[in-house]
Amino acid sequence: MTVTIVGSQLGDEGKGGIVDVFGDDADVVVRYQGGDNAGHTVVHEGEEYKLSLVPSGAIRGKVNVLGNGCVVNPRTLFDEIDALRERGLDPDVRVAERAHVILPYHRLLDGIEEEVKSEDDDEIGTTGRGIGPTYEDKAGRRGVRVGDLLDAEVLRERLEYAVPQKRALVEDVFGLDVADLDDPDALDVDALYDEFSEYGERLAAEGMTVNAGSYLAERMADGANVMLEGAQGTILDIDHGNYPYVTSSNPTAGGACTGTGLSPGVVGDGEVIGIVKAYLSRVGSGPMPTELGGVPGDTPGYDGDPEDPQTEREELAVYIRDEGHEYGTVTGRPRRVGWLDVPMLRHAARANGFTGLAVNHVDTLAGLDEVKVGHTYTLDGEELRTMPATTEQWGECEANLRTFDGWEATDWAAVAAEGYDALPENARTYLEYLEAELDAPVYAVGVGPGRSETVVRENPF
Repeated sequence: MTVTIVGSQLGDEGKGGIVDVFGDDADVVVRYQGGDNAGHTVVHEGEEYKLSLVPSGAIRGKVNVLGNGCVVNPRTLFDEIDALRERGLDPDVRVAERAHVILPYHRLLDGIEEEVKSEDDDEIGTTGRGIGPTYEDKAGRRGVRVGDLLDAEVLRERLEYAVPQKRALVEDVFGLDVADLDDPDALDVDALYDEFSEYGERLAAEGMTVNAGSYLAERMADGANVMLEGAQGTILDIDHGNYPYVTSSNPTAGGACTGTGLSPGVVGDGEVIGIVKAYLSRVGSGPMPTELGGVPGDTPGYDGDPEDPQTEREELAVYIRDEGHEYGTVTGRPRRVGWLDVPMLRHAARANGFTGLAVNHVDTLAGLDEVKVGHTYTLDGEELRTMPATTEQWGECEANLRTFDGWEATDWAAVAAEGYDALPENARTYLEYLEAELDAPVYAVGVGPGRSETVVRENPF
């Protein structure tokens, strides 16, 4: 069977940890979209592993597949594999031949465009890792695929077509001199060919490339359990998120089909687990109706002034940010923080068809007298239970808050060992409210970063 792990919010919900928790019964773990912009942290046997591309199953000795919906930076791929090997692991990583390759000029253009947008405060908050430009080339039919790295003649042909276009974009559109760039080799066909043909040779030598859909179907026919792992979250989905403040692919459950080659029936017959952070966080620009407090200079209307009326809420946000370690895995950037946004979750539940939930960071909110959620929105005098279609409308929404009694801090390791009924009563009330609103049972509750610090009510396999 398949179990699909989907972020229900703005990313950073703790998907990697849940993959690790439920990973015992998975034989294959598949990333179905995104690239090395999607950092995730896994704690296993007391060791912390920070990954940005290799699927979380690598820590547990599973077969790992980067599906055709991913964009793959070979530099990052082999850096992470080599780093894991240095720590005594032997990751088995396969890469779809249909997956597209992130090239140095993609990272170059990502940084240039984000810098230009920042001049008008329109930056998306990308990690600058070339994800968007690679997906642009995929849609524009000028991309380089992993399978192309295995054929030297095809690779050179692809580069000779694409590189002059990128050089013209840098010089003629952005008005920059290639010679003055930090990495002028990013626009040199010969330099790119030499480096990336070597990556192709290593992929071939280690037998890493697969026809993903066929490979996964064959494994499932032999009885394998497959876990499908999305990056980012539903509200960053390019179709169903808060466009244009989105990623360049589909983190929603539908992306698990197109990004692996498995049919919708196969994915739909399995479990779809929505990962929920017990509050909300995000990086970069974009609306956030339940925002408590942001990051000075990164949040509209907030400059960090102690006289700002937002300061009291910002102090609460700082507390939650520090308790929850709300800093980007890849970038280290502090995240904006807000109360849980339930209209957002209703939207995610509809778009993904959650069969179960995993709610993380319940421990982070412990000790607060009150915990609030945005239960509905008000827009133009009308109450809304879900997100409006446009980001502009969403930005005009006012959150209608519902208040819950807070819960005390406790011995969370003991709670995880004893089970769901050992959770503080008020925390259970909070979780049961979510079950009712999203029409899906809570399968797991995260009360700490480690695998042993998760309360498991039901194993989706």
